[in-house]
Amino acid sequence: MTPLERVVREEWGRLVALLLAQFRRLDLVEDALAEAVATAQESWTEESTPANPAGWLMTAARRRILDRLRAEAMAARKEPLLTVEAERRPQEGVMVDDGSVVDDDLLRLVLMCAHPALSPESASALSLRLVMGISTADIARLFLVPEATMAARITRAKKKVVAAGIPFAIPGTDAIGERLDVVAHTAYLAFTAGYAPGSGPDLVRAELAGEAIRLARVTMGLRPSDTLAFLVVLTTLQHSRRDARVGLDGSLVLLADQDRALWHHDEIAGALALLTRLEARPGPASPLARSYRVQALIAAEHASAPTAADTRWDHIADLYAVLEQLSPSPAVRVARAVAVAEAKGPRAGLALLDGVEMAGHRLPAVRGELLARAGDAEAARASLAESIALCDNEIERRHMEQRRDELVG
Repeated sequence: MTPLERVVREEWGRLVALLLAQFRRLDLVEDALAEAVATAQESWTEESTPANPAGWLMTAARRRILDRLRAEAMAARKEPLLTVEAERRPQEGVMVDDGSVVDDDLLRLVLMCAHPALSPESASALSLRLVMGISTADIARLFLVPEATMAARITRAKKKVVAAGIPFAIPGTDAIGERLDVVAHTAYLAFTAGYAPGSGPDLVRAELAGEAIRLARVTMGLRPSDTLAFLVVLTTLQHSRRDARVGLDGSLVLLADQDRALWHHDEIAGALALLTRLEARPGPASPLARSYRVQALIAAEHASAPTAADTRWDHIADLYAVLEQLSPSPAVRVARAVAVAEAKGPRAGLALLDGVEMAGHRLPAVRGELLARAGDAEAARASLAESIALCDNEIERRHMEQRRDELVG
């Protein structure tokens, strides 16, 4: 990974937050930062990469914004720059928080995006693109919609922010609670994008997944809730396996083949202790919290099994059936089919996939594997070929190619 790629991945949200805090113009900030990155791509070499890449991008973007503001002031021909800019700035955009309510840049920006004028889906999508720097294509995969649909949704959200003068300010302490579900869902989606990237050369983007967990923890510290607590358990348990999921040669290591000594057992112990405390209380009230609870219990089943053979797949299948009642979706049905196949055999899993439609490569990948286990090599190869054609993650695609080639008709 180049220094530019690293700084864009790790610092994008912080840079956006700092520039928005200063200029309050989403249109200017996003364009200027994108232009700064483009300039860096053209000018940075191994020898000329700045010692502080994030600082370089910040300075370059700030200069572009100031140039644009000067041009706008000259076009107005009425007032000095500062007066014109102040008049155009939405009056309600003054920060409600002086840092005493929220002192985390990332959370501050996600809370700003979670303005009630935007739908929860649009707010999460905008946060993922603007704050986390996740590609529109990968965001579309998370929402199971075509890329063009997601691009239009994000564009509409940006235009609404700019045209309606939605302030990039967070609410007072009492009103923050109204935005927590959006923040939680954003963290969940960001974690998923890091845990299983939809495209690119990485099987795991550990820094993105870790930042999503940190976002959930910081938010929970601000306003404790069952939703955030179960989300922290779920994501921490899944993230604890990060070092075992990639082989020494960079290949995909399936759960059943992972070296469990590489799991982060301290993280597992802390998450399971939190889950025990949560389970001792009355059940969560909100639908989102109940969904995260069931997913946390599924993750706990995997984390608690000493070996792959000890995994209680019947329990996991039952939990997925509950999850499907709470949050029905093709993705949940596919995950349930995998668990049922492990518990009752591949044909039982395949039966659950009848009639399921889902964008992306995961459905044909699962169907192909179950067909292979059921002994139908020809159908398995065809399904895996379909999945390979749809898969944009290089490591996953190589894994499926290898699996397809193992199946001799």
